Amino acid sequence: MDYRKTIRLYYDYVIPCYHKTPLVLERGKGTRVWDAEGDEYLDFFPGWAVSGIGHCHKRVTEAVKRQAERLIHVSNNYYHELQGQLAEEIIRHAFPGKVFFCNSGAEANEAAFKLARKWGNPARNEIVTMERSFHGRTLAAIAATGQKKFQEGFEPLTPGFVSVPFNDFAALERAVTPRTAAVMLEPIQGEGGVRVADASYLTAVRRLCHDKNILLILDEVQSGMGRTGRMFCYKNFGIEPDLMTLAKSLGGGFPIAALVAKKEIADVLSPGTHATTFGGGPLACAAALATFEAIHKEKLMSNAVIAGSYLFKKLNELRRRHPVIRDVRGMGLMAGVELGVDGKGVYEECLKKKLLINCTQGNVLRLMPPLVVKEKEIDRAVQILDEALGALKSGTV
Repeated sequence: MDYRKTIRLYYDYVIPCYHKTPLVLERGKGTRVWDAEGDEYLDFFPGWAVSGIGHCHKRVTEAVKRQAERLIHVSNNYYHELQGQLAEEIIRHAFPGKVFFCNSGAEANEAAFKLARKWGNPARNEIVTMERSFHGRTLAAIAATGQKKFQEGFEPLTPGFVSVPFNDFAALERAVTPRTAAVMLEPIQGEGGVRVADASYLTAVRRLCHDKNILLILDEVQSGMGRTGRMFCYKNFGIEPDLMTLAKSLGGGFPIAALVAKKEIADVLSPGTHATTFGGGPLACAAALATFEAIHKEKLMSNAVIAGSYLFKKLNELRRRHPVIRDVRGMGLMAGVELGVDGKGVYEECLKKKLLINCTQGNVLRLMPPLVVKEKEIDRAVQILDEALGALKSGTV
C-alpha cells in the first residue's frame, strides 16, 4: 500500500490522540527499522523500550509462531503451563512473591493501586507518588502521575494520590500520614526526563516504609528487564520493594505486563477482587519466556553495562563539544541528554538523518537503544546527534 494511503486511513478512521511522525514503518530487525519507501533507520527508542531486545528477535518470533499453532487464548478460569513458568521466572529474578499478569503498564499500576488500597482498607487508602512521574493513562494512573499536563481535561481526578518532589526525602516524610498505604516511584523517571533516584534516597524511603508499615511500590515499566545492567533496576540500589510493576520490554515486543507482590501481601487480591480477560495468555507468556531466554543466553545484561558505559562516554564527549547540553544522565542503556533549549529541532534533524530518538519534558533527548546494540551503532547515533547539535548551533534547525 502507498504510504500516503496508509496515513490517510489513519486520518479518516483512527482517533487522533497521538502526535504522529509522518513515517510508515514496515519491518524491523535488531536496532533497525525500514519504512514503506525502503529507507533504513537506526532505532534508539524502539517503542518506548518495548522492543528492548531488538525488533523481531528470533527467539521471540519463533516462540510466538510455535505457540500460535497450538493455543492462542485461555480464560484465566483455567490453567496453562506457560503462565506458571513465567511467574516462576520473574520471581526467580525478583523477590519471593506472586505475579498478576495483564496487558500494559497502566493496567499493572492499576492492579498495584487496588492491592495497596485493599491491603490498607478502610483506614489507609492514600498513595504518595512523585512529581514528574508517569504511571499510565487510565484515570487512576493519571491521578498518580505527577505531571499536570496529563491530568488537564479529565477532572475530577481519582482521589487518594499525593505527589511530592522526587529525591526529596524530607518532603516525602512530611506527606506520610496515618492514611498512607503506599509510596510509589520509578527508580529512574523516564517521561520525567531520565532522572535517577539517589541511592541514599531510596535507602531512606525503604526504611521509612518499613518503619511505618507502608508498602513500597516500584514502577519498573521502563527501567526493568535488563536495561540498567540488572534484570530489575532496584537491584542496583540494594533495596527490595513490596510491589513492582513491569511491562514494556517484558514481552520482547509482544504486549504483556505484570504486578509482582511479596508473598505475604499478594493474596490480598483474592478471587473476585481483580481480573483481566487477556492477561497472561499463552502467546504473551511464550514471548516473555523467550525474552528471558534471550537476555540470559546472549548475555544482554552484560552488554547493557558495557555498551551503556560506552554510550555515556560518547555522550559526555558530545557535552564537552556542545555547551547547549546541560546534563547527561541515566544508567545502563537508559540515557537522557538535557539541553538548554527546546529539543524538538534536534529530534527532527535526527529523524532526517535516519536516527529515531525521543524528546521528553521539552528539552531532554531520550536514548534507549535495544540491549543488542553494538559500539559501531552507538558511534553512528552519536555522530548524527553531533551533526544535529551543530545544525542547531548554526541556526539551520
